[in-house]
Amino acid sequence: MDSSSSASSSYAGHSLSYYDYLNLLFLRPILAITFVFSLLLLGWFLAWKLVLVHVPLVQEIFGLRKKPVKPKPETRRRLTRFYNSFNTQNSTSLWEEGAH
Repeated sequence: MDSSSSASSSYAGHSLSYYDYLNLLFLRPILAITFVFSLLLLGWFLAWKLVLVHVPLVQEIFGLRKKPVKPKPETRRRLTRFYNSFNTQNSTSLWEEGAH
């Protein structure tokens, strides 16, 4: 019992100083938030450099890659070619009918 009473009396006699309160209430939370924020920034920077720069959607959103402008070919699809050939056949047949 003697050791427990001496331990409680040593804690009771110890009061927190102004610096202890400042450390406990302001410095520790600020340092913890700074530490977490720096870890997040480091993780984002690594993800950006290693992965995100190579994703086409991210490149387009942030304007990192200019889309090459290709001129569209005149006959892009099979239907276009079909209708163009159909139109040329009709125009030649109409021309021949008109000549008779």
